[in-house]
Amino acid sequence: MPERGTGQGAADETVHEPQQSVFAAIDWSRPWFAQFSGHGQRWQRAALTGYAELLAAMNADAARMRQTTGRGQRLAFIAQDDLPPGAAYEAHIASTGCVPTRHNLHDFFNGSMWFAFPRIKAALNTRQSAELDVLGVGPTRGGVRDMLTLFDENALLFACADPALSAALRGFDWRTLFVTRRDAWGRHCEVRCFGHALLEKLIVPFKGCTAHAWIVDVPAAYFEWDTAARDAWLDEAVSAALLETPALTSRMFAPLPVLGIPGWWPDNESPAFYDDAAVFRAGRRQR
Repeated sequence: MPERGTGQGAADETVHEPQQSVFAAIDWSRPWFAQFSGHGQRWQRAALTGYAELLAAMNADAARMRQTTGRGQRLAFIAQDDLPPGAAYEAHIASTGCVPTRHNLHDFFNGSMWFAFPRIKAALNTRQSAELDVLGVGPTRGGVRDMLTLFDENALLFACADPALSAALRGFDWRTLFVTRRDAWGRHCEVRCFGHALLEKLIVPFKGCTAHAWIVDVPAAYFEWDTAARDAWLDEAVSAALLETPALTSRMFAPLPVLGIPGWWPDNESPAFYDDAAVFRAGRRQR
């Protein structure tokens, strides 16, 4: 895919017209949105009023949080049209701290991640901008940037204290993960949505919606902590892994159909839900 904000990529991205009504479609009772509802509901009200109001709400939170981007610049949100012609999106964020933001759901959820998991977002920006420094902007991203983009757009964090459950996910053993070990969810494993394109897709949930799961080994005590402590631990651990792993590849992810997650979709209360081989596929990879 071409770079956002450069060449043909800029034209491709501008086809999304600002439609205030789309923001009304966010249902904060959904488990995948609930984790962002604190600031999200305020931003939603601002977005329904207008583009300038959304940017103002995002920047007010950024000023309070004093978050920085990949190279230590203070985080801020700017209109997409303020991205200089020819500038690479990630490089601009790294050098200025300013995140070009459109009046749409995709960028709304992208902004949310800077507050939910600020260290992970900064780590992604650090690695992306470092790759741009070396390789420049080209027709393709290369393997590392492809992986970083997949993470940013479609990742789900799978926090797990039981190696057998992680092995079930890696091995496409859906019956173990979702049926026979169903009672382990919330006690030995759980998830957090991260990818902003994933969240955008979940505005209208569909059975085949599949995330790129990033498995995070957590201590058993993790499940005794409150949600804020868990998120802070994940933010630190995952950001460190992204910065310290030299050879990042897309093979580090495991596919996870999100509507199969216990408690996330009423139909999955029936074990027969997981019999759909078109969604819950047998794995082709070998351990």
